[in-house]
Amino acid sequence: MIVDRGTRGKLAKHFDVSRPLNVTLKIDGRATYDFCCFGVDGDDKLSDDRYMIFYNQLRAPAGEIVGEEIPSGMKFTLKLNDLPQSIQKLVFTCSIDGAGTMGEISRHELSIGDELSAQFNGGDFEREKAITSLEIYRKDGDWRFNVVARGFDGGLDALLAFYGGEQSDETPTPPTPEPPTPKKFSLEKKIADGAPKLISLVKPLKVQLEKRNLQDVVARVALVMDISGSMSSSYSDGTVQEIVNKILPVAVQFDDDGELDFWYYGSRCKRRPSVNMRNYERAVPGDWSNLMDKLGYGNNEPVVMREVIAEYETSDLPAYVVFVTDGGIDKTDEIKRLLIDSSRLPIFWQFVGVSGYGYGVLEDLDTMSGRYVDNANFFALDDFRRVPNEELYSRLLNEFPAWLKACKSKGVLDGSARRQSSSIKSFGDKVRGIFDW
Repeated sequence: MIVDRGTRGKLAKHFDVSRPLNVTLKIDGRATYDFCCFGVDGDDKLSDDRYMIFYNQLRAPAGEIVGEEIPSGMKFTLKLNDLPQSIQKLVFTCSIDGAGTMGEISRHELSIGDELSAQFNGGDFEREKAITSLEIYRKDGDWRFNVVARGFDGGLDALLAFYGGEQSDETPTPPTPEPPTPKKFSLEKKIADGAPKLISLVKPLKVQLEKRNLQDVVARVALVMDISGSMSSSYSDGTVQEIVNKILPVAVQFDDDGELDFWYYGSRCKRRPSVNMRNYERAVPGDWSNLMDKLGYGNNEPVVMREVIAEYETSDLPAYVVFVTDGGIDKTDEIKRLLIDSSRLPIFWQFVGVSGYGYGVLEDLDTMSGRYVDNANFFALDDFRRVPNEELYSRLLNEFPAWLKACKSKGVLDGSARRQSSSIKSFGDKVRGIFDW
């Protein structure tokens, strides 16, 4: 059902509000757009900033609102009946990051579930930098909707201020500027000088780094690569080499030595020499089938996860681990235990499914209980090589910022979280000693 600007109604007439409900916002245009859901109280104020869902905070405290970046927009999954009574209204907005106005867009789409949708274009707006697209609110015991679709002066900062973001009345003294971090400004130069074939990857990566304020993050970066028998076609058609190519710039950006730690795993695992801009084209050996024979044709995720944990459990830096598999995962209990135990360690697991099926426990990460912080994310791709680079980097970096924030606030990065845990007996050099395997 297509609805117009100003349409209001009860959600219960169209949906079962006791079930999760999706709201999707999209914009086509030349600018960079940010999408946000503000959970506000009865005074239309953001009294609890944990209910501001945007690119840098994609999940409400108990998962009542979960954001997911999609091509040209964002999808919000709502569990309305789980929201606390303090949240009386959800306001969905779009804003421009940088130059441009909403009068220049070619199309703005919004949808509620599969039933209600609306579409607007630049002619519906003027020189505003943002749009208040939709409101979902409580009234007389019901959840209702209002298709607002009105322009808003100012961008995301102005929206935040409007909904109660705290601003100082005093003009702050500008801090003494520090020398610029070379990493922030020289990614293009590093790639151009060291791996010019990969230069086209720099711009889409930088867009996502800047959206998430990750430009100055320093972290160790690892790639764990499935080499089980079912991966043969992905090795022979160049997909695995393409994966290495696209993960390497992330390591050049984050890692202090610009290198990518690298493991292969099948039934067994083997750490390989670190990948860098000098050797990345040799990261997939020409005789990969011999390595597959040596490591076995099965899937044994725990064996390589233990090695990764042993490597990073006492690291002074966060570790960002890209773990690629084509599925067939059945060691559910072991994987869950490793993820729970390592949730007090400075390790973020970004699982990526490639051209496979049977991802098992990885598809349930959002609801996995028992972890100290949410330390893992998963998404699957049918064809890694056909996904636009900006979308790929968006998905790869989707939950990393929220994990970093949680780690800083809960003592994961400084080691206090693991020292305070009564379930961990001691911390030695190897993970078998840590977790009593």
